[in-house]
Amino acid sequence: MTDTRGRFISIEGGEGAGKSTQVGLLAAAFDRAGIPVRATREPGGSPGGEAIRRLLLEGESERWDAIGEALLLVAARRHHVARVIAPALAQGVWVVSDRFADSTIAYQGYGKGVALQDLAILHRIALGDFAPALTVILDLPVEIGLARAAARSPADRFERLDRDFHEKLRQGFRQIAAEHPARCILIDASGDPRTVHLAVVAAVEQRLGAAVAPHPGPLPASGEREGPASARG
Repeated sequence: MTDTRGRFISIEGGEGAGKSTQVGLLAAAFDRAGIPVRATREPGGSPGGEAIRRLLLEGESERWDAIGEALLLVAARRHHVARVIAPALAQGVWVVSDRFADSTIAYQGYGKGVALQDLAILHRIALGDFAPALTVILDLPVEIGLARAAARSPADRFERLDRDFHEKLRQGFRQIAAEHPARCILIDASGDPRTVHLAVVAAVEQRLGAAVAPHPGPLPASGEREGPASARG
């Protein structure tokens, strides 16, 4: 029997990596190829997720500690999967998300020190064994990412964290890629957006067998705004 379900792709990375840009470009590539696709984001993507997003974004930077952030993010993720991602996949729609569970592991785990086994338990309770078919991790040196982020908008509460946090974050994402090679691929995000886009497209075609149509022309230089500031994880 032919599998008519969609596939779920997450795009991850630290500050200024170009995640939202690449999500938009990849979704457009699916659309040009005639493959039904939905682009989404975390935290958010569903009514409950967007409500929790506002809780995470508003107020002072100390409003939530790392465990509180993780609990809110996993609750938002459960609603996102149940209300948006899983129904789309069942209808044969491919889903591309700007962040998913690996951001919680990287930000609240490697970056802020929440025990990785505790985060794994939370996700197992909330999602069972649900995971992306492919996770693209956009990797670049911290100084480049922070410079790009600073150029597009005022620093948010995560961008203002110290250099040590951002180095832990980068190494966390790299460790995730190393531990899950069948699901994850690490892509150098220091190049121009089109170069990164072509690498993402190649990964999707090689890993998932989907023939998509990459962007046909030049793209804006790196450093453009990715979108509104978001709570990471």
